[in-house]
Amino acid sequence: MKNVAPERWQKIKAVVLDIDGILTDGRIGYGTGSPEEIKFFHVRDGHGIKLAMRAGFAVGVLSGRKSAANCRRAEELGLSFVYEGKKDKQSAFAELLAEQNLCADEVLYMGDDTVDLQVMRQAGIAVTVADAPCYMDVAADFRTQHNGGQGAVREVIDQLLMQSGKWQVVMARYGLEDYKF
Repeated sequence: MKNVAPERWQKIKAVVLDIDGILTDGRIGYGTGSPEEIKFFHVRDGHGIKLAMRAGFAVGVLSGRKSAANCRRAEELGLSFVYEGKKDKQSAFAELLAEQNLCADEVLYMGDDTVDLQVMRQAGIAVTVADAPCYMDVAADFRTQHNGGQGAVREVIDQLLMQSGKWQVVMARYGLEDYKF
């Protein structure tokens, strides 16, 4: 893991997540008799997202695919924004920044594949997951210990909360305000 300077963590206002391979393990299932995709999302990632939003961070998704499962999970979590079906992620990221009134260095972005590289190069903090291809490290500030869809988002959000000084406030209700990584 590369060191991320404390001032970079302090600038972060929003977390932008890819979906397939970040919020899910990247697998997509199709049932017979139903056109709907089946995806699995990790509950700890979802709770981490809620913690981040409680701490005042905007959290949303930027995905190349459009899926009813994605929309359902986004709605369930009450995400701050949803950009899906965006094949050109670099253009979509520019759109997201403008619409959400953000600068690129105020965004932590998590991606796992080549379509994410351009956005990762622009983001204030760029993260990839443990099971992403090794060449993702060219744009990543660090690689998680957890695989995509298996708690990687929570791992990053815990770091963000700790590094931004918001851990104590958010974790007080759980009795973890004094916990140190």
